[in-house]
Amino acid sequence: MNSYPIIRLEDIHKVYDLGEVKIPALRGVSLDVRPGEFVAIMGASGSGKSTLMNLIGCLDRPTAGRYFLEGEDVAGFSSAERARIRNRKIGFVFQQFNLLARTSGLENVELPMLYAALPAPQRHERARAVLRLVGLEGREDHHPSQLSGGQQQRVAIARALVNNPAILLADEPTGNLDTRTSGEIMELLERLNAQQNLLVVLVTHEADIAAHARRIVFMRDGRLLRDLPVGGRADVLEAVHHVLAEAAKLETADAAE
Repeated sequence: MNSYPIIRLEDIHKVYDLGEVKIPALRGVSLDVRPGEFVAIMGASGSGKSTLMNLIGCLDRPTAGRYFLEGEDVAGFSSAERARIRNRKIGFVFQQFNLLARTSGLENVELPMLYAALPAPQRHERARAVLRLVGLEGREDHHPSQLSGGQQQRVAIARALVNNPAILLADEPTGNLDTRTSGEIMELLERLNAQQNLLVVLVTHEADIAAHARRIVFMRDGRLLRDLPVGGRADVLEAVHHVLAEAAKLETADAAE
């Protein structure tokens, strides 16, 4: 694995200013992630995991600290510059599939290439190729209402991949799926990670979903509580149990102060 980090966060802080109230969402997070990794970010509601994902995805920028993406310091970029980075280097998959209801799967996948101003023949060819990659050959002309939840998420993954991003960010990608379909989607992400050397960063609160990752970052109160390598479901469940027990001790100590 390449030792050069594709994502480097240095002492990242994020504070939301609500007028008289300031809410710290991230408090000094430092993190390196390298090409080909599969990282799960876990934490309770309000722990900062979604804020961290938004910053990694250039959907927001930090209040303080530095963020290097492929060696480029993007922390202070303008909205237009962040949009350029998102289109070129980052693919997004969300819990809500966010597909356009009145367009086909092929047209949904082509959408990022429209923003990149690629000619129509190239868009069609690449969209069909990536739909084959995610197992949807023959379904290209179906609208979202004609597809199952798992198939819709595959379309969303294809759309995220079509511009050959360096990073795939998945925010609770199985939250709207049943157990069997969730497993199929996670197996697809594992395969893409292994075969395409695609860096996958996943936000989840489910240990069984995180078990597909090879590294878990635990967040608590805007801080990185633990950063652990894992080797499968048993490792994940043990790690989650350990960190939850540690977090409970910290909460008890905080309450006693």
